[in-house]
Amino acid sequence: MGTPGFAVASLNEIHKNSNHEVVGVVTVPDKPAGRGQKLNISDVKKYALDNDLKLLQPVKLKDEQFLSDLKSLNADVFVVVAFRMLPKAVWSMPTKGTFNLHGSLLPQYRGAAPINWAVMNGETKTGVTTFLIDEEIDTGNILITDEVTIGENDNVGVIHEQLMEIGARLVVTTLDGLANDELKPHPQDESIELKHAPKIFKEDCKIDWNQSIDTIHNKIRGLSPYPCAWTTYGNEESFKTLKIYGGIKTEIEKTGELFELVRTKNNLYVHLNDGMYEILELQPEGKRKMSAKDFINGHQNEAQIFVK
Repeated sequence: MGTPGFAVASLNEIHKNSNHEVVGVVTVPDKPAGRGQKLNISDVKKYALDNDLKLLQPVKLKDEQFLSDLKSLNADVFVVVAFRMLPKAVWSMPTKGTFNLHGSLLPQYRGAAPINWAVMNGETKTGVTTFLIDEEIDTGNILITDEVTIGENDNVGVIHEQLMEIGARLVVTTLDGLANDELKPHPQDESIELKHAPKIFKEDCKIDWNQSIDTIHNKIRGLSPYPCAWTTYGNEESFKTLKIYGGIKTEIEKTGELFELVRTKNNLYVHLNDGMYEILELQPEGKRKMSAKDFINGHQNEAQIFVK
């Protein structure tokens, strides 16, 4: 049961590189998208069609016909990766239970955006967890975990790819353990201070340039490439939206006013309270994504530019 490309990696690992049989695939219904409202299919559906796997696309997970179709598959276990919250009628159905692959080291970062929040909070490690689904969201007994290191300049795109790969392998390891009755599920540790990973909205992505250079750097890479941190730029006459996809902290000292976009021949900096932050990749409103050098070339005739 899954929807995006992150789930496809696990589905493929089970289907192509394990001894387990995929008796069915469950994903979201097709949705109209774009100007022409053309029906858009999920990545998981595309994989299922390409590999001739039985496909179910319920509108409602409590629908009697769907529950009947699901039961007829006679699955030993349900595997959930980036899907929807399941009703008890679904997750309690298989004999070996239903487990979920979550993109964090539970109990930390329960919620919809665990990879983003781990990077935004400046964590130096994160990981994936398989756990048994119960009545609450992301709180079930843990089966297995695996972790990765987060580098100082790693963004969400990099960590997402790493977690997708190790997560797919972890799903198969979990299936092996459940098949052989070798796993001993254990409760999540509720005694520690928990960090959460709620859904991210556009306003959450706006950069506050008054914050520290570390906080700003973590926010930019924690939202790159999606949904992307943004700010506004310009002068007293007008300000436009500017997405920032990447940058690095520097030890460079440059003259300039606070929050000014300081330009050299090839480099673009923001003058912050505690240092100079170099912007590497950005996208001005109405333009394509570009390098700092291209941005500088397009703003040769402007005296001063500020972000706010």
